[in-house]
Amino acid sequence: MQSQLATAVERFQVARERLHRLAAALPEEKWNVRRLPASWSVAECVAHLNLTSQAYLPLLRDGIDRARALGTAAPERYRLDLVGGMIALAAGPMPRIGSVRFGRSRTTPAFVPSGVLPRGHLLAEFDRLQEAQVALTAEADGLPLDQVKVASPFDARARYNLYSCFVILPRHQQRHLEQAERVWSDAA
Repeated sequence: MQSQLATAVERFQVARERLHRLAAALPEEKWNVRRLPASWSVAECVAHLNLTSQAYLPLLRDGIDRARALGTAAPERYRLDLVGGMIALAAGPMPRIGSVRFGRSRTTPAFVPSGVLPRGHLLAEFDRLQEAQVALTAEADGLPLDQVKVASPFDARARYNLYSCFVILPRHQQRHLEQAERVWSDAA
């Protein structure tokens, strides 16, 4: 597998392991509880990631089909385009200086989780979606991913190359898993 795509696979696997470590360490009664009213619970962070993955899977499948139809080989190295690079930076872990975090943003309503979210269901869904993303990453190997544009499911005006998705998704997962870990890590 091309090294950049192998990195994406590794990051998907690391996210899965990270979530399972968090779930094992957190008492179930805290799973759906917001420690602060204005922030998400651990369950909401995971549900948001599941909603995001569900939205991206059809885009990835369609993009891979379109890349395959081009009939051209993949470049030696993929490149993020400008929009994809900017979104990848914004989607990843929030930068901080000391204890101050920068880059907080609100998501669109379609990606805001709601209701009681059972831990077992969310974990199983996360695992299923990770497996699908890993499989699509493998399927994308050897294709000209940087020649196919996709529209962001968060804002259709934002278009970036398909390779960008394989950078954005794991970075976004890292951001929200870090957020989920912080929910109870510094509680008294």
